[in-house]
Amino acid sequence: MVPRVQATLENLADERRRLERFARSLTAHELARPVPGTVWTVGDFIAHVATLDAAYIGWFAALAGDPDRGDHRGSPGFDVDRFNELAVSERRGRSVDRLLDEGATLRGRLVAIIARFTEDNLDAVIRFGGDRKRPPVDAPLGQFLMGWTRHDAIHVADMLKALPERRSDPELVAWLARPDVATSISSYQKAMG
Repeated sequence: MVPRVQATLENLADERRRLERFARSLTAHELARPVPGTVWTVGDFIAHVATLDAAYIGWFAALAGDPDRGDHRGSPGFDVDRFNELAVSERRGRSVDRLLDEGATLRGRLVAIIARFTEDNLDAVIRFGGDRKRPPVDAPLGQFLMGWTRHDAIHVADMLKALPERRSDPELVAWLARPDVATSISSYQKAMG
């Protein structure tokens, strides 16, 4: 495995462990809280982070050289906002454990694909299709992956908007204040308005 891929996988694993600890610590009342500035609850955000990998599996498999099987994050016409809304709405009411179990299965499939990426794959420029609030961008896959490893942390920051009593938790403060994570959160929040 190439070193940049190894670093990406280590970051993904670390971020997911942190997210899982946080998610499992939440009460039913906390999970039901609406997140200000969004249409989702805290629990909906957990469903989102647990299911988003499904949108990337086909895309990353095609980038790794597998036949492209269509409807995924990198395919023309794919609407990630519609994907997210459907994935979240289908999972409302599921337990955190069930959501995280599904997320672990999807993440395992995705990690197996990412592990196959070569230096050439990482240097190839890909098109990230954007979403309702962010325009599409072209970037090297390796650069995209390192930013994407911060997805869980970005959405924990979103969830904390509904959980002000948890914002001073030392573990969360240490995680979200790391310069690479804090920069990603700041960039995301600016883009989302």
